[in-house]
Amino acid sequence: MIQIDSLTKTFGGFLAVDDVTFTAQPGRVTGFLGPNGAGKSTTLRILTGLTPATSGSATVNGRRFSDLPNPGLEVGVLLDASAQHAGRTGREILTVAARTMGLPARRVDEMLDLVSLTPDEATRRVRHYSLGMRQRLGIATALLGEPEVLVLDEPANGLDPAGIRWMRDLLRDYADGGATVLLSSHLLHEIEVIADDLVVIGQGRIVAQGTKAELLATAGTLVRTPHHRELATALARRGLAHATASHGPDALRVEADPALVGSVAHEVGVPLVELRAADGAGLEEMFLELTAETQREGAAA
Repeated sequence: MIQIDSLTKTFGGFLAVDDVTFTAQPGRVTGFLGPNGAGKSTTLRILTGLTPATSGSATVNGRRFSDLPNPGLEVGVLLDASAQHAGRTGREILTVAARTMGLPARRVDEMLDLVSLTPDEATRRVRHYSLGMRQRLGIATALLGEPEVLVLDEPANGLDPAGIRWMRDLLRDYADGGATVLLSSHLLHEIEVIADDLVVIGQGRIVAQGTKAELLATAGTLVRTPHHRELATALARRGLAHATASHGPDALRVEADPALVGSVAHEVGVPLVELRAADGAGLEEMFLELTAETQREGAAA
């Protein structure tokens, strides 16, 4: 498994990662979520030995990445699909990686087939690849050594809708086979479809974590009424936290179960257009609220 323990990283006077602790378990997909600049990539770079930590630790199966004798056989990593040798072909990149890991040449063809890179595409130089093709090549490289742990940073970046569906199915199947999958994104909807566990980071700190079911339970209730101001006042009198939801000017997300919200509305005579437990949309509302201070792209840079 992946264990991040009290991880902190400063760059000069800037605190990029602030006492981050979480675990990614085998057989599960862990979504690492936060706005751009929230500290996701820095955390993953520390985990994979590319950036030293100021304090704390990041280990894979109890060992630092730099201590693994042949890391590609234990951890598959894709942090930047564009960081590949532009002058080599896709097949050459996979061949070099396979030889470095001591793998048979057949693994190259197996991976090209797995990620749907055609023979013609495999012989093109990477400088002529689209971003989506580079992502597929990066995933192929990460899976080459059949590792039990995958660490992927924004793996859906550049993929078309069919490619995103393919990537989700691939990673879901990989986790169901017992592997540990940790993937980061600044877009909740790209991750929540396949994630079992969610870790939300904002301004370098963990602001929420748990299973998807647990976080959905805390997402509360979605309610819509033309008299939303009256309902908001009644909810406030009862001490029930609420916020405007993105479903429209008449929508509120309330941190209470639907029965209680309906009861309050009935007491004050407010008619309801919609009343239901918040689903993924409610989870997105909560995600946006938790990370609101760094939602503007590059705010923490």
